[in-house]
Amino acid sequence: MKPGRGIYFCCAALFLVACSETKSLKEGQYLYKGPVFHINTPEKISRRKTAEIKTQLESLLRPKPNGKFLGIPFKLLIYNWAGEPKRKGLSYWLKNKVGEPPVLGSMSAFEKNRTILQNRLENIGYFQDSVKLDTVIAKLKIQDIYTVQTGYQYKIRNVTFPDDSSALSREIQKYKKQTLLKTGIPYSLDLIKNERVRIDSRLKENGYYNFSPDYLLVLVDSTVGDHQADMRMIVLKSTPESAKAVYTINDVVIFANFAINTDTASTVQPTIWQGYTIYDPGQLFKPSLFSNTLAYKPGSTYNIKDQNLSLSRLINLGVFKFVKLNFKEVDSVNYKLNTYYYLTRAQKRSLVFQVTGLTESDNSYGGALTLSLRNKNTFRGAELFVASIYGGLETQNLGGGQFTNIFKFGVDLNLYFPRIISPLTIHNDRAFMPKTRINLGYQFYNSTNQYTLNSFKTSYGYVWKRSEENENQLNLITINYVNPTNITPQFQLQLDTNLTLARSIQRQFIIGPNFNYTYNTQLSPVKRNHNFYFNANLDLSANIIGIATGANYNTGNVKEIFNTPFSQYIRGELDFRYYLNLGPTTVLANRITGGMGYAYGNSTTMPFIKEFFAGGPNDIRAFQSNTLGPGTYYAGNRDTAYIADQPGDIKMEINTELRFKVVSVINWAFFVDAGNIWTRLADTSRPGSQFTPQFYQQIAVGIGTGLRLDFSILVIRFDLAVPVCEPWRPSGSKWYFDGRNRILNFAIGYPF
Repeated sequence: MKPGRGIYFCCAALFLVACSETKSLKEGQYLYKGPVFHINTPEKISRRKTAEIKTQLESLLRPKPNGKFLGIPFKLLIYNWAGEPKRKGLSYWLKNKVGEPPVLGSMSAFEKNRTILQNRLENIGYFQDSVKLDTVIAKLKIQDIYTVQTGYQYKIRNVTFPDDSSALSREIQKYKKQTLLKTGIPYSLDLIKNERVRIDSRLKENGYYNFSPDYLLVLVDSTVGDHQADMRMIVLKSTPESAKAVYTINDVVIFANFAINTDTASTVQPTIWQGYTIYDPGQLFKPSLFSNTLAYKPGSTYNIKDQNLSLSRLINLGVFKFVKLNFKEVDSVNYKLNTYYYLTRAQKRSLVFQVTGLTESDNSYGGALTLSLRNKNTFRGAELFVASIYGGLETQNLGGGQFTNIFKFGVDLNLYFPRIISPLTIHNDRAFMPKTRINLGYQFYNSTNQYTLNSFKTSYGYVWKRSEENENQLNLITINYVNPTNITPQFQLQLDTNLTLARSIQRQFIIGPNFNYTYNTQLSPVKRNHNFYFNANLDLSANIIGIATGANYNTGNVKEIFNTPFSQYIRGELDFRYYLNLGPTTVLANRITGGMGYAYGNSTTMPFIKEFFAGGPNDIRAFQSNTLGPGTYYAGNRDTAYIADQPGDIKMEINTELRFKVVSVINWAFFVDAGNIWTRLADTSRPGSQFTPQFYQQIAVGIGTGLRLDFSILVIRFDLAVPVCEPWRPSGSKWYFDGRNRILNFAIGYPF
């Protein structure tokens, strides 16, 4: 195509797009293009301040113009292209589910916007502002133009609070140091409202049950000169005496199994426990559950923090479906409150089936079934018991016409107590009840022509949260015992010559504590454009035992527990993620993760199950699961031969992924993954695996794209990835691209 024709074609295409935008308009209708602002100020202000004013004003305007991508309103074009379908079909679905009708502009809406803008300017301190409205109509499109003259922005000069001798005024005086109304900051009506709410909240934390922000009035004097304003807060004279009084809790009454048709005036004899009145005819709950959970105590001062704390704890126990709280004034002279809790019990037991299928590029096929039973309130103290039974079968082609069948069967038992079980008394003032967790598990693993593994594990520890975003898990003791049996002669020959394989089924005893901390802002109910996730894990095994016994593998002084050598190591792992919301349905997700394991004393290597691995659908997706590295070591082509999982002592990885919605439940992503694993010491069976100062030259890189079917409760993911840097290649040829060397990953959920 000649250059002139190319320009002509582009212009024609743009002309057709412009015409089609207004295709569905009726007579007298105009497509809304969006606003234009001209902001004039009598004082010189920064471009940033001007942009802030514009952004703030623009957010108030209604309606919003049709959405665009790269300057083109695709959804509007689809709506117009679909025409007027009379029955359901592709055109109907495109028009009503994918398309977006044209947003119309009108003078009445623009004039309403002008009034709102002027009012908003006054509310942020521009008392001498003006907003003028103009409109431009061209080619069936309308645009509103606002010329804003701000005037000078008034700032706060002095702020005073109620200073009479009443108890209420003295209480308010205590809070003035934390006031939001600071000298020198711009006047803001929203700030005044927030200050009234702040003081009301503090008063309610100190017994003022009947107080309200409406009883506070802030008088503003803007005549003091120099574009400043004085503020004086007062308590309205019409404030009732009950709003000025401090309330105390009289009785705390609990209906432990409340239903709509429950007769709360029943003649059932209540249980009196530590001052609480508990109606629980079926004795479903221990009375101590409520004394340990509720922050309100009979005789205590009313406190809205205790009120919210008690409600949050009751909900987080997980044994109540609905929680309702009522107060009733019972003494108008001494200002006392009765507190009533109405608790509706949740379903006690639930059964969950989970079925999964497996197909991978390494010629593996199989499936698994998991059956989980959850029993709430197991011992009448809101304990949660979870029992899981799982089994699976996998068939793998080892190459050369050989196959192996892998059978897994296991049982995992968890018991959670909604408190810290410890000889030490631990005070908890958080909304999230801490938990004590006891775990017991067993797994049977059988590879038909290789070996059998029996694995036992148990742990005892605590789980607690400071907030919705923070969670801590501390296992005081973790015991894991793995014992291989029935090793076939053919496989034993491989173990004798392959250290990696030998370590993968080594008999071992792991005993020690571990700690895990998670911070996740995405769990907060407040929506943010910037979200963070951070996880830190520290795992210790036999450190005290090893030191106390003088265990030393290198000198032959290997210590055992029940005739089994115990593993001695320190292992740490970090995972940091950053999520940037670029739009309502577009997210840039980033992850940096890595860790290190250090074996010493009674061990020369880390246990296989505690090692790091690279490659796979949730890792570096352009490489097969667990087969990347370590370092520059190349284990072979997994498509033609069986390759054992490749462990390492050190891991570094970085990922970035752009996720966006295409239509309905269909999402798409483009991603880049980079990283590798290394051994801490030289491994003669895997040359090039050791970590060195030149590690950055051994980073593997993969790129790809993927389809996500996001059903909210379930995300089905398909990722197609291609390696662009393979660390085992010779220097100068590591970076290359071959579309035939691709990996297709199928997984459930997002990779990070």
